[in-house]
Amino acid sequence: MKLIKRDTYLKQLIDTIGTPDIKVITGVRRSGKSKLMESFIEYVKEKDSSANIIHLNLNLPENENLLEYHSLYNYINSLYKEKVTNYIFVDEIQMCKGFEKAIIGLHTSEKYDIYITGSNAFLLSSDLATLFTGRTFRIEVYPFSFKEYCKYFEIRDNYAKALEGYIKIGGMSGSYLYKSEKDKQNYLKDVYTTLVLRDIVQKYAIKKRILIEKISDYMMDNISNITTARNITKSISGTELSASNATVTSYIKYLCNSFAFYQVRKYDVKGKKYLTSHEKYYLCDHALRYSFLGTRNIDYGRVIENIVAIELLRRGFTIYAGALYGKEIDFVAMKHNQKIYIQVSDNISNKETLERELTPLKSIKDAYPKQIIARTYQPDYDINGIKIIDLTSWLMTM
Repeated sequence: MKLIKRDTYLKQLIDTIGTPDIKVITGVRRSGKSKLMESFIEYVKEKDSSANIIHLNLNLPENENLLEYHSLYNYINSLYKEKVTNYIFVDEIQMCKGFEKAIIGLHTSEKYDIYITGSNAFLLSSDLATLFTGRTFRIEVYPFSFKEYCKYFEIRDNYAKALEGYIKIGGMSGSYLYKSEKDKQNYLKDVYTTLVLRDIVQKYAIKKRILIEKISDYMMDNISNITTARNITKSISGTELSASNATVTSYIKYLCNSFAFYQVRKYDVKGKKYLTSHEKYYLCDHALRYSFLGTRNIDYGRVIENIVAIELLRRGFTIYAGALYGKEIDFVAMKHNQKIYIQVSDNISNKETLERELTPLKSIKDAYPKQIIARTYQPDYDINGIKIIDLTSWLMTM
């Protein structure tokens, strides 16, 4: 399989070299965590030829004897070398029963620089503080961005056409190996059902797998829409299934914990406060929606909004859905002292559509930047202080 350097993540890892934390690479299945680790190992070897690299993939049969924490701990310690930097890289760490005990013990010895990856459902960001008592630094990996997609396929111009391809097959690069669109979609569906949902069912001992599948389907169909447990419960009632609001709420949480979906809360722009109900959800990779729901009647507006949401997260922003005087602002994006108000649209060539997108932004009285991101196919321009940005150029800019 062709590999590309994922420079942003690689830099994050490079910046952590020598820090005392346990470095944890997280993200949805098949987003490239293992390949990123391999790339980082190559970097370490180039920079420090004397380094002692201890690299284990616990998914491989030859490491089956290490799937108990005492064995893993003792084996790694047996490979320690004096007077050099010792790095530990363990992939699929969750395969080892009681892995956290081994990792804590190795970390406590202060002899190793430790990096691990694991199944998204078994190595949740919410669990890390409990597992390792706060000694972690998390690097979250997302599927390929549009920019990485273009890098992979060596696309250097006509980005508007390239975006059409990215919209259909998304950022899970394993699908790129298949020639037909049908095979690509089947790959994505298999990854989601056999890996993501399987992990959730296994971790939480879910008896009715079909229930979480139905909830997932509903959420896929309603990306970027306000979604509540009550709405999902109503949609399920009347079928052969039934569930309480509490159960549906728990299952939504499981899907988000596994990085399949990302929850976006509402933010009251005028009151400058976060609202606790009526969340939106975005898929980790928009193409998964097509693999389950098909590509007929593609709602480009929703898909593009999903692409922008994940790209903002990839760039380190915390995002909210804005609310102001009964109007909605697609994203209030925050990072450190930055705040950006963003509207997303497929096409604003129609005057009425453009005005509909402008109106909520015009209502905001503070001085933070306001933007509309859409497929304009032209250079950026300005309308009354609101910047109009072409989607492809925004996606290609870092």
